[in-house]
Amino acid sequence: VQLQASGGGLVQPGGSLRLSCAASGNIFSINVMAWYRQAPGKQRELVATITSGSSYADSVKGRFTISRDNDKRTVYLQMNSLKPEDTAVYYCYVVVRTASNSPLYNYWGQGTQVTVSS
Repeated sequence: VQLQASGGGLVQPGGSLRLSCAASGNIFSINVMAWYRQAPGKQRELVATITSGSSYADSVKGRFTISRDNDKRTVYLQMNSLKPEDTAVYYCYVVVRTASNSPLYNYWGQGTQVTVSS
């Protein structure tokens, strides 16, 4: 299973970015799709998760929206009203089954840099 993330970049405070992460490979079903982030000198933290519903870290509630396109096996993160403290490398994360009766496997994307600065 491979994850290809895109959409990061440099944006001014108050701006918006949309991250995408497409999953490919031997996938029977995708149970969980999520975004994490890691700022310099800090631990990786969960930003948003989507299964049948979605959940968010308190720090991004009301500003970020996670969504998924099951046909495209893609998860998105729409980030609005960005703040300098949102600067981090953003990683997508999935939990999949490779067959109907397989165990669950988790995979990480390669990370995409988001920098919020004037």
